[in-house]
Amino acid sequence: MTLDLLITAFGLFLLVGGGDVMVRGSAALASRIGVSPLVIGLTVVAFGTSAPELSVNVVAAFRGNSSMSFGNIFGSNMANIGLIVAVTAFFGPMKIQSIVVSREVPMMLLVTVVAATLGADSLWGDGVSRFSRGDGIVLLLLFTVFGYYTLRDLVRQRAGEAVDLPGVPDDAQEIGLRSAIALTAAGLTALAVGGAVTVHGAEGVARAMGVSETIIGLTLVAIGTSLPELVTSVVATMRGQPDIAIGNVVGSNIFNLVIVLGTTSVLRPVPVPAGGLLDMVVVIGLSTLLWLTSASGGQKIIRAEAVLLLTVYLGYMVTRTVLI
Repeated sequence: MTLDLLITAFGLFLLVGGGDVMVRGSAALASRIGVSPLVIGLTVVAFGTSAPELSVNVVAAFRGNSSMSFGNIFGSNMANIGLIVAVTAFFGPMKIQSIVVSREVPMMLLVTVVAATLGADSLWGDGVSRFSRGDGIVLLLLFTVFGYYTLRDLVRQRAGEAVDLPGVPDDAQEIGLRSAIALTAAGLTALAVGGAVTVHGAEGVARAMGVSETIIGLTLVAIGTSLPELVTSVVATMRGQPDIAIGNVVGSNIFNLVIVLGTTSVLRPVPVPAGGLLDMVVVIGLSTLLWLTSASGGQKIIRAEAVLLLTVYLGYMVTRTVLI
């Protein structure tokens, strides 16, 4: 158990360092290629910080451990909203762009509802609830919709059509394109490795304590694979890049459902474990709450709203772990 604790600590070290490097690189990359940090947050940063979820789930699928896959995906999406957004907002109000409120968060909510509907087979009289290979294909196809709108924004911004682009720090503007790409890649690598190492150590600690696989997936693995998002969002906010922070969370939640869950389901059907239907309902509820808090109070998330998100998340996780 001592070795597992040391491994976990090393993983956390990689996550913190990688998060700082990647935010610097991604902000500079946005400046160099002429797009907003929000687009970079929704794409490069979101996909990169979702790499631990993808790697953990692919390995779990090949090992036939689908219960951990379900817990990892939906647990991560809970943590992204109820933990990451909340903790990030404690470091300062998170200003939300209008397009995030009107399109990106609703798209995340829509994808969440579609995924929950696909997985809740027992509610529609279709046997045991699970995500089949057909469901996985549908989720992967949904990615084309998200990709279309994001790519369209990128093209328009490169063409100079966007007029409301947030700036980037002066130090980021001084970094060249090659250096920005190198920093982003190095940060993503450190985050991916750090996430995997942290999860490995946390799993060892949990198993030594006799915790079940489903709860490990929903809590330790989910939070562990969400640590890249947490570190990146906090660092981005502290460095004056709230767009990267919110784009990271929203984009990661979408990637987790359409890419991670879609890919995992295609490789091996993912059964919905006991209590899983409620898990999906809670993710929908948290997504709706994020939408409402983003649209209120001048389109920013303040500490009081962060406390609400965190209370809902922690309250459910305690209930889920102890009672369900």
